[in-house]
Amino acid sequence: MVPGRPGWSVGKTDSETRMHASHIQNVPCKFSLRAVAVLAALMSLTACATAEPTLAKTATTTTLIVATAQAPELSTFTKLVQQAGLSAALEAAGPVTVFAPTDEAFKAVPAATLDKLSKDPVLLKSVLTYHMIPGGLKAADLGTNTGLTTLNGAKLAVSKAGDFVTVDDGLVTKADINATNGVIHEIDRLLMPAVNK
Repeated sequence: MVPGRPGWSVGKTDSETRMHASHIQNVPCKFSLRAVAVLAALMSLTACATAEPTLAKTATTTTLIVATAQAPELSTFTKLVQQAGLSAALEAAGPVTVFAPTDEAFKAVPAATLDKLSKDPVLLKSVLTYHMIPGGLKAADLGTNTGLTTLNGAKLAVSKAGDFVTVDDGLVTKADINATNGVIHEIDRLLMPAVNK
């Protein structure tokens, strides 16, 4: 052995010497690569752990009235809720489940009906509260064929088949929009409560 040079022997051929030298140099390299891989994995896990609470916090800081106002496709519904004086009901502690007709749903309503609603605050409030249910009900909570009592006092027929949920003759097109005080389900129809004769 050559003093001060572990792994090197006197009398070895050039090729044997190169093999020994290569083996010695590669050992720390292998350990370095393993260390880098472990550190990268730890950093990735740390990033995931810190991201989740931020998303959860964002999802729980919006009330129903703010959530509807932030959805462009619910602009008509939001405007009518404000007009009917129901903003406070969607800002209260709740929880409340809202089946909110989209702007496309309102386009299908006859102009005469919309005009009548806009001129009759009592009727407008009655129609809108027919779209609201006490309690926070997600799509998974809805039964196969259920009658739910609305804030209007009338029963709303809810049916579920697989992933499809219908309310009266309306279809849920976007479900489970969460808010701090309830949940919103977008529907493709404006629902009209039965008129008591």
